[in-house]
Amino acid sequence: MKRRQFIVQSGFVAMSISAFGSISWNGKEFVGSTPTTSDILGPFYRPGSPLRTNLIPPDNNMPIMELSGTIYDEDGVTALPDVLIESWQCDEKEKYDNISNEYILRGSQKTNENGRYNFRTIIPIPYQDEVVGWRPAHIHLRISSPDRQDLITQVYFKNDPYISSDPPANSSESQNRILELEQTATGETQVEFNIVLGQSYSLDDAGYQKITGLYQVEQGLVEYYREDDLLFAKLNGQILEGFVYQGNNTFVGGNKMNSVRFEFSLDGSTKAHITYWENWPGVEGFPLKMEGIKAFNYGHR
Repeated sequence: MKRRQFIVQSGFVAMSISAFGSISWNGKEFVGSTPTTSDILGPFYRPGSPLRTNLIPPDNNMPIMELSGTIYDEDGVTALPDVLIESWQCDEKEKYDNISNEYILRGSQKTNENGRYNFRTIIPIPYQDEVVGWRPAHIHLRISSPDRQDLITQVYFKNDPYISSDPPANSSESQNRILELEQTATGETQVEFNIVLGQSYSLDDAGYQKITGLYQVEQGLVEYYREDDLLFAKLNGQILEGFVYQGNNTFVGGNKMNSVRFEFSLDGSTKAHITYWENWPGVEGFPLKMEGIKAFNYGHR
C-alpha cells in the first residue's frame, strides 16, 4: 500500500514533536544540562490515560519490566516534582489498545517530591508496520510541565536488530535513548531513564489565535489546536502530531521529519504548508507535502 493511500484511508500516521539536544551518560545513568531529545509521537497516542503506575495487563505472560527515572530542570540537577508523564506501548500481539476503556498498557502519573516516576510494565517487542516495515521495540512517553517545554519521546533498547533500519531510532537524536536492560535481584528487568526538560518555546496567545482551526487539504481536514506550549494536529479526527514553535511562523517535528509553516495573507486568510516524513527513505510517497487554507477558526484551547 502506498503511504499516501494509507494516510487517506486510515488517518493513522506516525508523527513527531521537535527534537532537542542530547543528555550524557556518566557510566550508570543519563545526566546533563541539555534537554532530552524528542521522537515521533506515533499514530496511537490516546489522551486521558488513567493515573496509575502498574501497566501490566491482566493474565499477562510476558516478562515484567520496571521503567523509572527522575525528571530534571534544564540544569540537569534540579528535580521537578508534580510533572505529568504518560506512557504507552504495544502488547505481545504487536497491537496498541486504541479503543477499550481499560487503556491496556497505557497509564500516567505525576512525579513525586523528588522528581521520580516509576512504571511497572512488560518488556516491549518489535512490531511490523504495514507501510514502513519493522519498528524496534520501544515505549512512548509524553511529559507535560507547566513551566518547561513539554516533551514527547521514545526509549529503545540495546541489541535490538531493527534499530539500524528504523530512521527515528537510528537517528543521532536517539542514541542516548537506546537503553540497557538490567536484571534486578528478583530476576525482573529494570530500565532507568532520566529526563531533562528545556525552556518553553511557545508562540504567544495571539499567534495561536491566528493559526488554530480547521484546514482543508487534499486528504481531508487537518485540525490544529493548542495544548500548553505544543501545537497538536489531527487529520480526519486522528491525532497525528505535536509540534514545537521554532520561529518565523514555523513548527518543526522530531528528527526534522515533519514541519508546518503558516502563511498570512492581506485578505486575512491563513495557509498551512505541511511536510511529512522528510527523512524517512524507502517508502513510496514520502516526503508528503500538502497545503491547506484555514476553513474554520475557533480560537486556541
